[in-house]
Amino acid sequence: MSHYYIGLLSGTSMDGVDAAIVDFSKDKPRLVAYHAEPIPEILREKTRLLCVPGDNEINRLGEADAEWGRLFALVTQKLLKQADISAKDIIAIGSHGQTIRHKPNGAVPFTLQIGDPNTIAALTHITTVADFRRMDMAFGGQGAPLAPAFHRYLFQNNDQDTLVINIGGIANMTYLPADPNQKIIGFDTGPGNTLMDAWCRQHLNTPFDENGQWAMQGQVDELLLLRLLNDPYFSQCSPKSTGPEYFHLTWVNSNASPENTQRTLLELTVQSIANEARKFATTARCNILLCGGGAHNIALVARMKTLLGERFVVSLTDEHDAPSHWLEAMLFAWLAKLRIEETTLDLHKITGSKSLAILGGVYSG
Repeated sequence: MSHYYIGLLSGTSMDGVDAAIVDFSKDKPRLVAYHAEPIPEILREKTRLLCVPGDNEINRLGEADAEWGRLFALVTQKLLKQADISAKDIIAIGSHGQTIRHKPNGAVPFTLQIGDPNTIAALTHITTVADFRRMDMAFGGQGAPLAPAFHRYLFQNNDQDTLVINIGGIANMTYLPADPNQKIIGFDTGPGNTLMDAWCRQHLNTPFDENGQWAMQGQVDELLLLRLLNDPYFSQCSPKSTGPEYFHLTWVNSNASPENTQRTLLELTVQSIANEARKFATTARCNILLCGGGAHNIALVARMKTLLGERFVVSLTDEHDAPSHWLEAMLFAWLAKLRIEETTLDLHKITGSKSLAILGGVYSG
């Protein structure tokens, strides 16, 4: 008997909404169907403006919240039609929502994702689980990253240390030690694609640098790279999390040529990830499994392999029966399943949460 859940994700890059139907009837989850929907440019721009302080924020926030809810519902309906699966066959939707602020280290920590789950549930007639991060934060955690618990479920290897690196807008890393008695560790390493994508939008009017082709036309500006890598975030110990409200183009403040800046931003992503990877690998060989949009940036992955050397075996999660592009959408299907089953998660070594927690709010469809 099938055990279907849907995961919905719109990441920090805001390049599209990913939706996946996942079957949990077996020992390992099976990706049944998937769909990617572009985000309307008007909504994308409205949302970018909400990521920084501005006028009339409450009205703009409320409108965007409802618009994102309708978009998530539309994507779900398209996915079901494409897969020829009835809404009645889906146990629940897990919707991450679109992050507009993530402030885990302020005087009053908070995180905010929009995409009204009431709207999703009403329009799809499917029970929807959302707002996964704030319960973790209520228990003293960073609210992010949540993926490491799913990575353990999928990729634990008792023979070798494994690092799962998701290169989305922000890059995050999961350390899965070969010794099962050791705790897993997860944290955001820093910028993944967010700075490179923003620089492309500003200078090329394109959403991203396909395969890093533009970056490879430039040279690394060593002084700029050193200044960026000296940011205190990179020397912080985990747990830690961040977002594009911290790593943005004003933070970069580059006077280098556009192509040299792009090459430097690629190097920043690679070096900030590699520096963390070297700290955690304890076995003679270490598997690195890549996922997220940056895993398909040929120049970025090639540079990472060169920088890390032969001790690290770098591959995509696709080679381990977990499609790299759809892994995060699958994560939120899994988190919805845990919430419906009232399963607790221990995220102490990942987010810093001081308690086991059941994550997410349930909105009946």
